[in-house]
Amino acid sequence: SKAMLPGTSTEFWTYNSLVPGPLIDVFEGDTVRIRLENRLSQQTTVHWHGLPVPPAQDGNPMDPIAPGASRTYEFTLPVGSAGTYWYHPHPHEMTAEQVFRGMAGLLIVRSRTDPIPTAIEEKLLVISDLRLAADGTIPPNTPMDWQTGREGNYVLVNGQYQPVLTIKPGQSQRWRVLNATNARYLRLALTGHTLTLIGTDGGLLGSPVPGLDEILLAPAERVEVIVTANLSSAASAVLRSLPYDRGGMGMMGSASTTIPLLTLNYTSAATAAIALPGALNSIADLGVPTTTKRLVFSSGMGMGGMGGGMMSFLIDGKSFDPSRVDLTSRVNEIEQWTIENRSSMDHPFHLHGTQFQVVSRTRGGVTVAEPFLAWRDTVNVAALETVVFKVVQRQLGRRMYHCHILEHESQGMMGVLEVVA
Repeated sequence: SKAMLPGTSTEFWTYNSLVPGPLIDVFEGDTVRIRLENRLSQQTTVHWHGLPVPPAQDGNPMDPIAPGASRTYEFTLPVGSAGTYWYHPHPHEMTAEQVFRGMAGLLIVRSRTDPIPTAIEEKLLVISDLRLAADGTIPPNTPMDWQTGREGNYVLVNGQYQPVLTIKPGQSQRWRVLNATNARYLRLALTGHTLTLIGTDGGLLGSPVPGLDEILLAPAERVEVIVTANLSSAASAVLRSLPYDRGGMGMMGSASTTIPLLTLNYTSAATAAIALPGALNSIADLGVPTTTKRLVFSSGMGMGGMGGGMMSFLIDGKSFDPSRVDLTSRVNEIEQWTIENRSSMDHPFHLHGTQFQVVSRTRGGVTVAEPFLAWRDTVNVAALETVVFKVVQRQLGRRMYHCHILEHESQGMMGVLEVVA
């Protein structure tokens, strides 16, 4: 991959000295035990993003690990939880910095009965954002970063700048892609190819969705796609992120810039195509909700916040208080949540502890039903959009919900859900 600033060295904050952190690769049914030793100068936690783990094991900001301390996280992954997940810190007010300095990693939960043929090669792509100053250091957030969400001057794939991948003519590959950036939206397109969507955050779809020219990945979202090399043998293609205006950006670059992420080079040896099965996963609709919840995202001028008093980012007009319970749910009850974004910026909404099913999205008075059933734990709620989803919480305890633009989360765009019997 390309060198960024030759002759400089950069200090990252890492898991096990790796950027991204080590791949955790497990099967459904496995019991996972992971010990974290905190050698940072700040408190931290590990949040197992999207996984159905008990609240006490989920790295909530109310359970910090002090500098010099350690703890063991332990949980068992139920059958049915296969999917592409990730882990990252979740300490109160420090999450944004710990992630942009390098702390994030992929966690794959595999099924022993995966329907995708094993002959289809798998590629894991962790896409992260890096800002480097001229001397090679990672600078702190600016006041503008705290308002709009930090974007770097380099977008990395698996810690590398514009790396090269290879594919054989005719070959299909299964790409698992994670948007591990703090705030950058990735509007993914591969020159000369269409993408077949086969999975979202919480695992495989019911059937493949072929022929997609692009896929929008909000911060923290994951997808599984099939890439098929159907160009001529000497081809190469660029995976790029197309311009996307997430609102409130002002001078920020990604609203108008196309960013090359990696190059896909065809090798000379052709291979026979491998067909995908028509059915991938049985996803049952959660059914008729028996209760509803509504949340409103807003932003406004106001004092406070870590940016020195420019913008405030609120849910239901409130800023996060770890000692306050904002919502209560009953365990195993089917709920319909409506998330209304009254601000001029997109906000990716993340709910801990489970996966949900998006029902519809409403924009400018027009409601569009979600075209297919899918399991998600993060959904983009665009500026002035309303998103409806169905969800069930299966475990008792306190859960977080928040905007996954980490600067907004750090400044209070988060709430506490208590799941009761």
